[in-house]
Amino acid sequence: MQRTIILKELEFRAVRSSGPGGQHANKVATKVELLFNINNSAGLSDLEKLRLKEQLQHRLTKEGVLSLQSSTTRSQHKNKELAIKRLWNILESSLKPVAKRKATKPSKNAILKRLDAKKKMALKKHLRKPPKPDY
Repeated sequence: MQRTIILKELEFRAVRSSGPGGQHANKVATKVELLFNINNSAGLSDLEKLRLKEQLQHRLTKEGVLSLQSSTTRSQHKNKELAIKRLWNILESSLKPVAKRKATKPSKNAILKRLDAKKKMALKKHLRKPPKPDY
């Protein structure tokens, strides 16, 4: 992943933010939409593109565009920086290799504890039954 190349490929749109704010909110476009086309990116290898498509399939459009929005602050510039930060976090976490789980067996002590608990529960249930008549 080459950040400098990816930064040049990012597309930004400034949109009017929703919510309260009156005249100021209605005339200033502070919300930022960040668009990143994974398919056409030169900053990603083919393997990275495949991994991102697999990991982010629910966040991508049909064309393979990742769309992020930020309207946290009242400044367009800060929202742009926040959107870029979120993009880096998403890309890094998606490209991180998943550690394979090591198969383990329960210890002898754990097995004995489980069996002992089962015996106690069985005895408790057995004692709940009414006694059998002696004919």
